[in-house]
Amino acid sequence: MNIQLNTKRALVTASTGGIGFAIAKGLAEAGAAVIINGRSEGSVSAAIARLVVAVPGANVTGVAADLSTSEGVAIVLGEVSGVDILVNNAGIYGPQDFFETSDEVWDNYWQTNVMSGVRLSRALLPSMVEKGWGRVVFVASESARNIPADMIHYGVSKTAQLALARGLAKRVAGSGVTVNSVLPGPTLSDGVADMMQDEVARTGKSLESVAKDFILEHRPSSIIQRAATVEEVANMIVYVCSQQASATTGAALRVDGGVVDDIV
Repeated sequence: MNIQLNTKRALVTASTGGIGFAIAKGLAEAGAAVIINGRSEGSVSAAIARLVVAVPGANVTGVAADLSTSEGVAIVLGEVSGVDILVNNAGIYGPQDFFETSDEVWDNYWQTNVMSGVRLSRALLPSMVEKGWGRVVFVASESARNIPADMIHYGVSKTAQLALARGLAKRVAGSGVTVNSVLPGPTLSDGVADMMQDEVARTGKSLESVAKDFILEHRPSSIIQRAATVEEVANMIVYVCSQQASATTGAALRVDGGVVDDIV
């Protein structure tokens, strides 16, 4: 399949590393002009430099802003225009017992994981509808359907993303704009790799081997029985952003390695 996005402009939030950077790289390889986003000027500049090396000739710009606030979203919206593809990848996660999770933590997860996408979609979708073409993707999680008992606050925010994406798809029905969610499962992102470094050092095993052991113990329903790579997740998202995916909208597309035990 030859995906060509040469005339498209894409904003990928939280794209200085991990899944977000892999998405930005995949879209750039398909010819899209890509806007990198991160919280600091330093991380954004470093990601742009990496991407230009990885994809020679890529059209890459960046904007630094914390999307957990309306002010941060306003900074992004003040610096970008003509966006055809919006990938809402900004998000936070972390385990915490429900009975010890404060209102402040709940609000931080809601603002970061849900409202960042609400605000950006509200601002950028109308122009896509006017042009008759656009793609909006929410990077959710298998935790949206398989709520983790030790991260209920996170799971709730990810379930909300599925509802948001489905509702927006219906709101822009017939416009040529699609809105979808992609649900990664356990993935060897930068954060996961950092979390496992102590175990890698202790056992002398490779990162991939330690991640596989983790999957088998904590996600035994996994069918691939390993962690996905960030590129594997990005591949699905690049496809969803393509012209070839024009009949896919309002969908929750799993890249979870079969962790969610469901035939749908």
